[in-house]
Amino acid sequence: MLLDIQQVSKSYKKGSWALQDINLHLKPGIVGLLGPNGAGKSTLMRILATISQPSSGTVSWNGTDTRKKNDELRRTLGYLPQDFGVYPHLYPVEFLEYVSALKGLDSRKIKSRILEILELLNLHDTLKRPIGNFSGGMRQRIGIAQALLNNPRLLIVDEPTVGLDPEERVRFRNLLTDLSGERIIIFSTHIVSDIEATADQIVILSKGQLLTKSTPSELLHKVHGKVWSVIIADHDLQEARATWTISGTIRREEGLQLRIVSDQPPLPGSIEVSPSLEDAYLYIKTTQEGTFGGSIPHNL
Repeated sequence: MLLDIQQVSKSYKKGSWALQDINLHLKPGIVGLLGPNGAGKSTLMRILATISQPSSGTVSWNGTDTRKKNDELRRTLGYLPQDFGVYPHLYPVEFLEYVSALKGLDSRKIKSRILEILELLNLHDTLKRPIGNFSGGMRQRIGIAQALLNNPRLLIVDEPTVGLDPEERVRFRNLLTDLSGERIIIFSTHIVSDIEATADQIVILSKGQLLTKSTPSELLHKVHGKVWSVIIADHDLQEARATWTISGTIRREEGLQLRIVSDQPPLPGSIEVSPSLEDAYLYIKTTQEGTFGGSIPHNL
């Protein structure tokens, strides 16, 4: 099972590029697609879901160009878009039966499949409640349920944890982990902790360009020895932000404790600390965009 993305670009009016020359070769596992808002994540996912077509380049599923023949991929595709909508007056089984009809699934088998999925997603106690009464996390689980109706080999979920409370986010991440195995799961987010908890591979996009595809351990290795803790006075914070890449700020009795990503110790007395994936993400993003700071402010 292989999803092959070769030289994929997407342009819009007035010459703006949403994606430029994206190359990825994806195998079973969870692929975390990470990047800021506007990085091109949703555009790429719509292309992979065959909803949109690239301006150039190809997407192949098991060797078949999806632009020429997309039926094979669509039969085994599950997709949860960022703006997933439901019919609030419908009950879970009614809604999933409606979606399965739209997908052309066998109506003789779908009822048992729906009950199986609702059990898997811990929604079996909601059968007699309209979806309009569900919490945000429960609605997201209904979104995953519709994506799983055809037992997909490729599951695409776009920003699924936006708007969820911390407990629901943890549940959703655990669910994705449970669903992985003999599937390719592409999970898009701008929240680094969601990727850190789930992904086998991490793809970082910025301004429509691919910055890196790495394992979490490879990313951490790249930033090893480049993360520092230092305390500064409150009034120096603005200049520090203009000078360094800061991944965290904690107020202490003696001042502000900064977590700084820098090739060199930012100030005398800086203490090297263990890196996190958020540090690595900021390092990759800022160095490859040419915005990585490092000079010492004159008054610190």
